Amino acid sequence: MYRYDQFDQSIVDARVEDFRDQVARRLSGAMSEDQFKPLRLMNGLYLQLHAYMLRIAVPYGTLNSRQVRMLAHIARKYDRGYGHFTTRQNLQFNWIELKDAPDILAELATVEMHTIQTSGNCIRNTTSDQYAGAAADEITDPRPWAELLRQWSSFHPEFTYLPRKFKVAIIASDEDRAAMRLHDIGVQIVRNEAGALGFKVFVGGGIGRTPMIAPLIREFLPAEHFLSYLEACLRVYNRYGRRDNIYKARIKILVHEIGAEEYARQVEEEWAHVKTLGLDPPMSEFDRIAAYFTPPAWEEGLSDDIDLSDPEFKAWVDQNIVAHKQPGYAIATISLKPVGGIPGDASAEQMEVMASLAERYSFDELRVTHAQNITLPHVKKADLYAVWQALKEAGLATANLDLISDIIACPGLDYCSLANARSIPLAQKIAERFAPLDRQRDLGELKLKISGCINACGHHHAGHIGILGVDRKGTENYQLLLGGSGAEDASLGRITGPGFDEDGVVDAIERTLDKYRAVREPGERFLDTYRRVGFEPFKEAIYG
Repeated sequence: MYRYDQFDQSIVDARVEDFRDQVARRLSGAMSEDQFKPLRLMNGLYLQLHAYMLRIAVPYGTLNSRQVRMLAHIARKYDRGYGHFTTRQNLQFNWIELKDAPDILAELATVEMHTIQTSGNCIRNTTSDQYAGAAADEITDPRPWAELLRQWSSFHPEFTYLPRKFKVAIIASDEDRAAMRLHDIGVQIVRNEAGALGFKVFVGGGIGRTPMIAPLIREFLPAEHFLSYLEACLRVYNRYGRRDNIYKARIKILVHEIGAEEYARQVEEEWAHVKTLGLDPPMSEFDRIAAYFTPPAWEEGLSDDIDLSDPEFKAWVDQNIVAHKQPGYAIATISLKPVGGIPGDASAEQMEVMASLAERYSFDELRVTHAQNITLPHVKKADLYAVWQALKEAGLATANLDLISDIIACPGLDYCSLANARSIPLAQKIAERFAPLDRQRDLGELKLKISGCINACGHHHAGHIGILGVDRKGTENYQLLLGGSGAEDASLGRITGPGFDEDGVVDAIERTLDKYRAVREPGERFLDTYRRVGFEPFKEAIYG
């Protein structure tokens, strides 16, 4: 993983001291909340319903054990003993006191972490495939390119005050594990017919109030022009993006209103100028960055056999283990979705267990996933049983990856001042209703996602089954959506009809899945069946 150089460290340290002074002035009354708000947001500090929330940047989701132990320490010392992993591969603390924020930033800086650009109308944390560098199906490790993006976008003078926040994802396989086409810019690493490395570039995706799937803007961008082309994409947006209407400020609105073809034409026109400015670094600079991401020292000649005589362990292996590119190794996902738990939450003690397992069994590497879980990317198959035993003892061995209880959920009205409805209790009720593992596995792959408001932090539009919490005359109400996907087969869910109360929407999901089981064909996922038979049979099953 990337390590700070002297410039990275000095920038982060300077930011800590600046913020320490700003907080002192706010606490003394020398600065009003209106004056302080843009400054705290630049440091990832939000004022939520009950306390301050601090969002920690985890570039492309990659962490080491030292960093995870620091997060555990902060959870224990400054929060209520836990943290919340997010869909942008970051981590949030929900119970921060303002007076402690500068000390937290200072402690983060000692392990090469920060909160910079986790808020504001800037380029946010670049996300990537949690299996990067380990996946059997990737063309190359996308993380060096994500790191190049991080360095280019950090404190970029032209893009610090964009019309609206801006999100980028980069992947390197045909299977999209990062919801790449639901980003402002999505990049897929590909090879052309001549075998040259380059990128497919998608621009104008996003969820929220007006969900859109990003159209393809460029079929093949040569690798040497990576930054200059993205610079041109941002320049066109920065020039014409709406600043007069927050609801129309995202790049997806610009691309939609002028059309993808016209947007692409303007980008090409801008790029003709930008690429003469020397913004693209020499390949030697990319090679310098890539050297931080060299594969670990894998052992050769390891066996691929796994003793599956323990049925509980076998269920975990069948569900939570993914093929690794190196023989004898596996990718292990740690579910943060125990039945009855809060999706994405981990206690300080659980973080320390995960850190120890990474240190001992996964070359000191962990990844935060887009689905709010944690991955150990490089585990010997011979060590999987020991890893599972430790996870089981820590309450982290739930075997539900990509099943109905592996729910993405935003914090909702329990924490967020923007929310209209609670997400967490609903996620818990759904998980409990479908708790038996044999029932979950019979239903197969099923992505269920819950948002507590139209801002869609729970990505409900992209759920095979999505739930949107709304306010109906002071009462929490839940709309049910079907048919969404954030994967390579990206689609947006369709609202089925009138909403439900909390218990009613759980019952509606049950009726939906009864219909699925009645009409599915062998091997079909829920999404496949929905697309084959259409919307109406499911609507009839839900509403009668």
